[in-house]
Amino acid sequence: MKNIKFYNFRTRTGKIYNEIPLSYEVFGPPLGSAPVVLVNHALTGNSTVIGEHGWWNDLIGEGKIIDTNQYTILAFNIPGNGYNGFFVDQPEDFSVYDVAQLFLRGLKQVEVTSLYAVIGGSLGGSIAWQLAVLEPELIENLIPIATDWKATDWLLAQCRVQKQILNNSIKPVHDARIHAMTFYRTPQSFKLNFERSFNSDLGMFNIESWLLHHGQKLQERFQLKAYKLMNHLLMSADISMESESFEKVVKPIKSNIVLIGIGSDGFYLSSEITDTFQRLKRLGKQVSYHNIESIYGHDAFLLEFDQLAEILTPVFCLKNKEYEYTTNT
Repeated sequence: MKNIKFYNFRTRTGKIYNEIPLSYEVFGPPLGSAPVVLVNHALTGNSTVIGEHGWWNDLIGEGKIIDTNQYTILAFNIPGNGYNGFFVDQPEDFSVYDVAQLFLRGLKQVEVTSLYAVIGGSLGGSIAWQLAVLEPELIENLIPIATDWKATDWLLAQCRVQKQILNNSIKPVHDARIHAMTFYRTPQSFKLNFERSFNSDLGMFNIESWLLHHGQKLQERFQLKAYKLMNHLLMSADISMESESFEKVVKPIKSNIVLIGIGSDGFYLSSEITDTFQRLKRLGKQVSYHNIESIYGHDAFLLEFDQLAEILTPVFCLKNKEYEYTTNT
């Protein structure tokens, strides 16, 4: 993992941070020798996209759909996620807008002037949207997955419950994760996996022990400050910047936009993403919408790799297209 430091960074709220470290990892060919794919992580993710502890190994790697023989993979850590030891004391100081600004500074620092693709699920996709608005000609293929350009009232409501738990529970990370798993998955997936089965040794239903396991697992590896920040960032997403319309801010975007929703998603509703698709289509944008069918809800973007691979093949299969890459030097 490599680090860049930025000094005297002013957030959108006016807060000045004397020093902010931005850490990142690179996979595949060195920067400057192949098309670059920027991968944005979700709430509990990090820059370790592939490898022994990689969270997207099924999608990215040698011979995979996003082939590290053909593409350079670049992944930043969201500053404050704690992966590099840096935390933010006041989550409300930051927004998705600020994270995107830091990512753009990071790209400039590593001398990346164009991106073949930006791809991210959930929060990572919201950051991808913000990058495209801030730099409309930077990204050739914009791929937000299981996400949207704004935080809906439904998402704000769920994140508010998360915030209440994080601020008031005696086991905040543990208990917030238990709640989160109920809207990351679906009632249908719970029924399929558990069928009201009871664990006599534990004296509870297996769905209960499963939730407790996920709470404990995240508590062991995730810091409270990081969770508070990431939850707040989910709530802060809004590329329209309140004073401008969605249509006005997306009009300059030159990217091929690939929207991917999940029919059973109970967090980022597919109906919101299809509405975004229709609005982009009316603007004449190069845009497509793809739906993942799954009983696993929001988490399907981390589980349904066969469907994701089929959707992404036309974008990432260079064998069937001419693509000449020129280095920055």
